[in-house]
Amino acid sequence: MSALLEVEGLRMHFPVRRGLFRPPGLVRAVDGVDFRLAQGETLGLVGESGCGKTTVARCIVRLYDPTAGSILFQGVDLAALSRKGMLAVRPHLQMIFQDPYASLNPRMTVGSIVGEPLEIHGKLGRGELDEKVSHALELVGLDPRYKLRYPHEFSGGQRQRIGLARALVLDPELIVCDEPVSALDVSIQAQVINLLMDLQRRLGVAYLFIAHDLSVVRHISRRVAVMYLGRIVETAPSHRLYTEPLHPYTEALLSAVPIPDPDIESRRQRIVLTGDVPSPDQEIRGCPFRTRCPKAFDRCAEEAPVLKEHRPGHAAACFLHEK
Repeated sequence: MSALLEVEGLRMHFPVRRGLFRPPGLVRAVDGVDFRLAQGETLGLVGESGCGKTTVARCIVRLYDPTAGSILFQGVDLAALSRKGMLAVRPHLQMIFQDPYASLNPRMTVGSIVGEPLEIHGKLGRGELDEKVSHALELVGLDPRYKLRYPHEFSGGQRQRIGLARALVLDPELIVCDEPVSALDVSIQAQVINLLMDLQRRLGVAYLFIAHDLSVVRHISRRVAVMYLGRIVETAPSHRLYTEPLHPYTEALLSAVPIPDPDIESRRQRIVLTGDVPSPDQEIRGCPFRTRCPKAFDRCAEEAPVLKEHRPGHAAACFLHEK
């Protein structure tokens, strides 16, 4: 399957001031990320808060200008494009934001919000534009008559559907979903996830789905990439990652996911991580996870493991699996 998106060596470093008598430093929010996404595929990007997931998303859509690396989208390096060059690409690459309350302009009607991308990127008459807005709202399960209403008249789940309609109205090939259900109730989360999967089947759109809830990611993603402190530490097909994780960090994340069967839940071992998370504004020697890893040994303090394929389609950045 051909690659729609290929990210190689992506880095995003933010300058930070440390005080009057201390030299300025860098926060390494993303520090060398590599992954690929195929046409019509869903890749889940997971990790705890602060690991750099949202920064990766914002770099891909060029809300941030990356410090280094390449972002090949349909063979074009987005990291090297000017603002004018990105304007031509944006209809094919859209984003859904985490907070459905902050991502919609409260002064605009729903019709204006969903139709704004068409006004920027398309040369359509008023009738054709109105028809496309109505179709986008119908795709996400909203009545086209809602076009004249304002965001405050809708629930959180409905607002996220409006944000999805805004992303779909340009018929993109890829939608970056930045924790699109984390702010919603559990029952509404399931509705939005099922809607995304249905739209993928009907339209063939690809998703980069970012979340910290592994149970949500398991439901929607074909492949999963696990991030820790600005780096990807494991990638695998979804079913294999959840049954045979290779990296100790992935094992710890999975042990925290509740299992609905009380008998299994009572017997399984919970992995509680101890130790301190290294500061992202300091150079890290060795494996960034070693300060919390229950399986760390001497080599982990001296060398940084590289993401390597240890099984077909299953890669991990860990010395435990090197022969």
